[in-house]
Amino acid sequence: MVNLPKITLKAARVNAGLTQKEAAKRIGISYQTLSEYEKDASRIKLATIEKICSVYGLPSEYIFFTN
Repeated sequence: MVNLPKITLKAARVNAGLTQKEAAKRIGISYQTLSEYEKDASRIKLATIEKICSVYGLPSEYIFFTN
């Protein structure tokens, strides 16, 4: 496994080349919900974390899901 530094949820999305709307659609949530997650204003369910990791192409240990 590659030793990557942890990055924010927003940075992971941007690095994947996705807008909030594009990412939210692929994850199956609203872009408003994704915005709340990126601002750490809402808790993320485990199943959603798994979808986010799949869409962004990163394992969960490389993404900060809380600030």
